[in-house]
Formats: sequence, structure tokens, C-alpha cells
Amino acid sequence: MKKSVVFVFAFFIYLTSSFCQSVVTANDFFNNVSDNYSNIQQLEADVEMTTSSSQKPMTGKISLKRPEMFRIDFVEPKEQVILFNGDDLVIYLPGSSAVLKQSVESDGAASASAAQGLSLFKRYYTISYEVGQEPVPLDDMSDEKVINLLLYRRTSSEAFSTILISVNPQDLLIRRVVATNPQNEKFTLDITNYNLNVNLNPQRFLYDPPSSANEYNNFLFSE
Repeated sequence: MKKSVVFVFAFFIYLTSSFCQSVVTANDFFNNVSDNYSNIQQLEADVEMTTSSSQKPMTGKISLKRPEMFRIDFVEPKEQVILFNGDDLVIYLPGSSAVLKQSVESDGAASASAAQGLSLFKRYYTISYEVGQEPVPLDDMSDEKVINLLLYRRTSSEAFSTILISVNPQDLLIRRVVATNPQNEKFTLDITNYNLNVNLNPQRFLYDPPSSANEYNNFLFSE
């Protein structure tokens, strides 16, 4: 009898240990995704952005080159551009014939933030699985499988109450981000057709908007 009890107890310990070893916490999985992105030096991908208040998506191609340069060339709205070259943020809005410019002070803060990347989310949000660590369909209309991470803001000062991040479990690349604000408006970003084998010329991150456009400087902090 004692031998049977010892055997059952030992078997239970083995099963528990094996189960624990197979569990990856949401924080650990998020760290893996963050580490993966920190090792990507440059990429191109297709992006589509939608909001719950508008059914018309914005589409384009994003280019990113570390440490802190990115550019989005839009197909819709046609010719719209968002560019950050490490020193200046430039947004060209062809529909308004306007160029918005914002200089970033070179005190190292912006550079540090860009380098930290996804890890900044851990400071301002708590991270959990939406349903669990097993892959689920991206949505009801898709056979694509992802792992969903759900982020909740720690304080009311954050712009978004929750952020849902859908990650491809094979390559650890983010497939979709759905951010919801306190007014329950959803902002969805879909990222597809990743190309990590690119060699982007720094000239890619130089942009001269049309001279006929009206220019507005330091628009983020203007009264």
C-alpha cells in the first residue's frame, strides 16, 4: 500500500513538473516577441489601418530601419506620407495640402524610447493572454492562427484602455494590433507581407513634400 501511494505521488509530481515546464506565461511570451523585434534591424511590410468610426481603411507600406527611422507611404489616402528620420517627424496630408512637422530634441530621450521598442508596453500596461497560450484563428473569417495578448492600462493617463496584440507563433511577428480608447473606439492595424531581408538606403528616409503645401511646424505642441 505504501509503495502504491509513493508511486502515485511520484507520478503526480512528474506530471505537475512536466506541465509547468510547458507553460509560457504571457509576460514571457511578450518578452520573446519584444526580443525578436529588437534583433530586426530593418524591414518592410504592408499595413492597413481602420477605425470603428470609419469603414474606409488606410493602406500603405511601412519601412523601418534601426535605430529610429521609419516611413509609411500610403496607397490610400493616395500620396500621404508619414516619416520619422530620428530628428524630425513629417506628415504630408495631400487632401489638405498640408505638411505637419515636429522636431525632436536631441537629448537622447527619443532615441532611448525607440530602442526600447515593445518593452515600453510593460511599463504602462499589464499583460495577459486573451484566452490562453494556444494559437487561435485571427478572426472568424480566417484560418490563420495567432496567439493573442491582451494589455490593460495601469493608469487612466494612457490613451488606450486596452491593446490586443495578435502574434504569429512561428516567427513571433505581430500580425494585428487592436487598440481601444475609453470611448470604446477601436483602432486596428494589420501588418502583412513582412520582408526582413531588405537593405534600406538611408536616402529612403529623406522626404521633400510638395512646395505648394502649407507647412505647420511643431504642430504637436502648438496652442
